Amino acid sequence: MSVLQQRDRASDKESPETEVKDVIVPPCDRYSDEPPLETYLHLQQMMLLIKCLEWLWQDRDDFFATGNQTIYYSANQRKSEDFRGPDFFVVLNTRRQPRKSWTVWEEDGKYPNLIVELLSASTAQVDRELKKQIYQDIFRTPDYFWFDPDSLEFAGFHLSDGSYHPLEANPRGHLWSEQLQLFLGIDNRQLRFFTPEGELVPTPEEAAKLAQQEVNRERQERELAQQEIDRLSQKLRELGIDPNRL
Repeated sequence: MSVLQQRDRASDKESPETEVKDVIVPPCDRYSDEPPLETYLHLQQMMLLIKCLEWLWQDRDDFFATGNQTIYYSANQRKSEDFRGPDFFVVLNTRRQPRKSWTVWEEDGKYPNLIVELLSASTAQVDRELKKQIYQDIFRTPDYFWFDPDSLEFAGFHLSDGSYHPLEANPRGHLWSEQLQLFLGIDNRQLRFFTPEGELVPTPEEAAKLAQQEVNRERQERELAQQEIDRLSQKLRELGIDPNRL
C-alpha cells in the first residue's frame, strides 16, 4: 500500500468532529494585502523615507510612518471592501507602535496626513488619477506627493477648500509639506526630506558618518594645536627659556 493510500484510508476513519478541529480560522486583524513593490529602486526609496523620518523624529511617540501597507476604510467596517495601500504614508497624533495594517475605524477615524506614491509604468495612471481622487475626496489627506524613481517625475499637492492644489517649488526644486513641516526634494536621484532651513535629513548611517567625521576633525585640530605648542616650546628652549616656567 502506498503512502498516499495509507493517508486516504486514515482520513476515511476520521470523524466530522476531527475535521472541524483541523480548520484554521484566520484572525480578524488581517495583515496588509499589498503586493511587493515594483523594483529594487522602489523598495529602497520607500525604506529611505521611513528610516529618515523615524531618525529625525526618534524622540517623538505621536506618529506612525510606514510603507506598502493596507489602509482599510470601509464605511461598513469590513476589511473585504474599500482598501488602498499607499507606498508611504504618515499619520500624526497617534501611537507610534507596529501595526499589521491601518484600519481607520480602529484608529479613531484617522486617515494619513501625508501620502507619497512611487510611480511606475503600471501604476502611474492610477496614482495620478484614481488614487489622487480617493485621497482628496475620501481620505481628505492634506499632503499628497508622487515620485518616479526611474524618470524622477516629482509633484506635490496640498488640500485646500476640498481640492488638491499643486505645490510650488522653491528655488532648489523642493516642495513644502505643511503637515510634516519639512521639504521634500530630489537628492542624488532619490526623494529626500529637508529641514525648513534646507538641510538634508540624514539616514541613521549618514548621521553616524557625519558624527565620526566631526570627531576626526576635532581630533585633527587638537593634534595640530599640540604640534604648534611643541614647536614653540622647542624654539623657546633654543633661546634658553624654559617654557614650563612661563
